[in-house]
Amino acid sequence: MLEIRDLYAGYGHAAILNGVNLAVQDGEIVGILGRNGMGKSTLLRAVIGLIRVRRGSIRFDGTDVSQLPAHARSHLGMGYVPQGKMVFPRLSVRENLQVAVFAAGLCDNRVEELLRTFPLLHERAGEVASGLSGGEQQLLALARALAADPHLLLLDEPSEGMQPTLVTEILERVHAHNRTRGMSVLLVEQNLEFALAAATRVCIIDRGEIAAEMSSNELRSDERRQHELLGI
Repeated sequence: MLEIRDLYAGYGHAAILNGVNLAVQDGEIVGILGRNGMGKSTLLRAVIGLIRVRRGSIRFDGTDVSQLPAHARSHLGMGYVPQGKMVFPRLSVRENLQVAVFAAGLCDNRVEELLRTFPLLHERAGEVASGLSGGEQQLLALARALAADPHLLLLDEPSEGMQPTLVTEILERVHAHNRTRGMSVLLVEQNLEFALAAATRVCIIDRGEIAAEMSSNELRSDERRQHELLGI
């Protein structure tokens, strides 16, 4: 589904990614872990096309998308939930979803389907997004990303600052979409417990390179390696 080879990217003159190699299989959930400033979020931004690839390649479902703009990658089947709960604050919950559905060229029935999938959002459908809690806004951002039924979902720290019940809700929705639609997921997380519960395989990024790769079960059972790789 996603193949990244020898990827270099950054901001201005600053090099952040220094030869990343990574693959995500069809229907797989992969977690990206690492200390702050090691390139986790930069990797997602490079995959979706928000920063320029300096060297290397990104292949999505067999197509080289390395030089395509973000909207073209979205139309090919990538979904992206950035860090920071980015929603349209003056629009209602339903209107936020209508915008996403319209952009994907789908009918309004998709909005109601999404609201049924997210009962909490259904209860708040008529309220403006700015009136939601941070966790509820994150749920809304996730629902918008799922509106187009992406083949690959890029999630950037979805559990950050959220209460446990909403973290569980996000985990359940991601797993449900993965199970029923075969959606692949590339997940960046600081919350080790959430990442290990969500993903079957994890990659550790250090100074812009993949330093280690293992199953979630392997990392979960090895506290020494958690400290060595993540400093926890």
